[in-house]
Amino acid sequence: MSTLLEVFRLILQTVASVLVFCLLLRVLMQWAKIHPSNLLAPFVFAMTDWLVRPLRRFVPGFGGIDCASVVGAFLVAYVLQVILIAIASGIQGESFSQIIAFSVPVSLFWLIRNLAYLLMGIVLVQVVLSWVNPFSPFASLVNELSRPFLEPLRRIVPTVGQVDLTPLVFFLIVQVVMIVLQGLMPSFY
Repeated sequence: MSTLLEVFRLILQTVASVLVFCLLLRVLMQWAKIHPSNLLAPFVFAMTDWLVRPLRRFVPGFGGIDCASVVGAFLVAYVLQVILIAIASGIQGESFSQIIAFSVPVSLFWLIRNLAYLLMGIVLVQVVLSWVNPFSPFASLVNELSRPFLEPLRRIVPTVGQVDLTPLVFFLIVQVVMIVLQGLMPSFY
């Protein structure tokens, strides 16, 4: 039975992660003012419109940020964590109100962790494409997505031998933040 629960948990986390990555990517694309006709937009919109469009009736945007997509990402993370914590605590006999309350901080952490993974993935793809094929249409998209995070670091971190070290510094900063956040979060499963 334990193996079946692990498989179920893996499937749930994978589906939720893909959906949350798409929702967060939608937020980043709109925040960075990426044109909706880019290569990735049709996929991202197709994956998220079913959730974002109804939420836009209740959740307006703010300061160039698509708040409906942020709320949608949190809702997906929250539902996932309620299910996972209910499964894990069903063995321990926790009450449903405790599960509901505990799911909020765990969902926020999970969402922040997925945002960190998404940003690191964007920067990694940008670095690889800058070496392999800097003129591909996808390279311009990832350059625009990574620019708001790397430009402030480029003002501080000097290039060494014509090598831009800002992606390395960015990875280090994100990892330090994740270690601190992980230390603040109790593990439940």
